[in-house]
Amino acid sequence: MKPFLILQLRPEAEASDDEFRAILDKGGLSEDRARRIRLEREELPAIDLADYAGVVVGGGPGCVSDAPEDKSPLEKHIEDEVMSLMPAITGGDVPFLGCCYGIGILAHHLGGRVSKDRFGEPVSVVRATATEAGRADPLLSGIDGPFDAFVGHKEAVQDLPEGCVHLVAGDACPFQMIRFGENVYATQFHPEADGEVFALRIRIYREKGYFDPGDAEHLTAAARRGDPQAGARILRNFVERYG
Repeated sequence: MKPFLILQLRPEAEASDDEFRAILDKGGLSEDRARRIRLEREELPAIDLADYAGVVVGGGPGCVSDAPEDKSPLEKHIEDEVMSLMPAITGGDVPFLGCCYGIGILAHHLGGRVSKDRFGEPVSVVRATATEAGRADPLLSGIDGPFDAFVGHKEAVQDLPEGCVHLVAGDACPFQMIRFGENVYATQFHPEADGEVFALRIRIYREKGYFDPGDAEHLTAAARRGDPQAGARILRNFVERYG
């Protein structure tokens, strides 16, 4: 049975470890079915995508829409490493699930517009709804009606990239989930998240510009009221479909 390749981007070890645990837990994966690479501290080795059941990209503090001169060397390294895989992923329709940062990477690679002009969302739990295409998509199987989505992002996809299918919409951010080809997916929300995952991230990223630091306690309480079941179902469907 092939493992899943999990690429992580978070510089903070505590946040990275918690994200990895959450991806395994929500996806129903054991550690021996995952190859974890932390791109913030290691180079991407030579990768044969045929060796993997699929690729999952986690979130991170970088923004692909930032001007090159505004990106730190670490942010530039992470972006370059992930982007280096995208031609093979989209060209070969390799199973891929990009979470939050991953939707910016996919859209940017496809020539779509990603910016901070519109559709950014503070750290929060929002309502998301599958489109007609989304209701027929296998990754959204078992999700009935609007669902809670855990979000927090400064940039967003501004227009649906050519060749993509719009799967999930939100009130403040229209492109919450898209698909390219048959197997390349990305979400603006965090399917691995739940209230405790977000509580930890709120603490770690309190001073990173995602929200007013004075709102941390209120945001933590709101996150803990969110229902993580739909996000977990998407991750589990991805693992079951391709694993």
